[in-house]
Amino acid sequence: MDKHNVAPLGQNQSGHVSLEERVARENLAAFYRICHMFGWTELIYNHITARVPGPERHFLINQFGLMYSEITASNLVKIDVEGRVVDGSFAPVNAPGFTIHSAIHAARQDAHYIVHTHTTEGVTVACSEHGLSPHNFYGAQLHGQVAYHDFEGISIDLSERERLVRSLGDRSYMILRHHGLLTCGETAAAAFFRMYQLQRACEVQVNTMKMGQELRTLDEAVLNRTVQQSQTAVAKGFDKDHGFGEDTYAALVRQLDVSRQNFRD
Repeated sequence: MDKHNVAPLGQNQSGHVSLEERVARENLAAFYRICHMFGWTELIYNHITARVPGPERHFLINQFGLMYSEITASNLVKIDVEGRVVDGSFAPVNAPGFTIHSAIHAARQDAHYIVHTHTTEGVTVACSEHGLSPHNFYGAQLHGQVAYHDFEGISIDLSERERLVRSLGDRSYMILRHHGLLTCGETAAAAFFRMYQLQRACEVQVNTMKMGQELRTLDEAVLNRTVQQSQTAVAKGFDKDHGFGEDTYAALVRQLDVSRQNFRD
């Protein structure tokens, strides 16, 4: 198949997948549709990836050339950490997506899902000298939680993977300076909720900057308390039995189902 053509929808894999992989495919396809719902898209670019359960180092990524609104469980592409397509298809995969996501999947056992965005507000904050401010409701929830990675150009140099991993460390939120936002999690729900927090913090910060006034700062003790509340209560729906972001993500998936979107196909 010509590399500039898009593989037929639904023809990227044989359908002979484990139940665990099928669940991962549906969760990831839903994630793409939710990001489309929120406008966190960049034409056919940007990526959300999921590790495929099992001993192989495989993960799922979008077929290059498809919009987020076109992603389904069956047209996701399965690749290994070297970027080789392993699902029997000839579907193209975007190189920068492979570079950034494969680095983190390979290094972090808890990074089952990774989302990277180029929203206007996210890139704006990524370009600011001091990065994310903790001095708003959303930023306070992320105080001390965000890693930073310096811009090295478009991420097609595989040698950058080691530096990306070093920059992220053990954190699950990262601002790629001059570039965009990235979050990860053990579940799609956790990765999504973290991106929601980070994106909202950037939106409020950018709008506050437009006022041209000095920020009203929050006390360090208040910031630390807010982080603890967010990580242990707010993100779990104030229910200790819920996973991080689980109730919010489930509600969004219900919206997809009610609107009869075909992400499960």
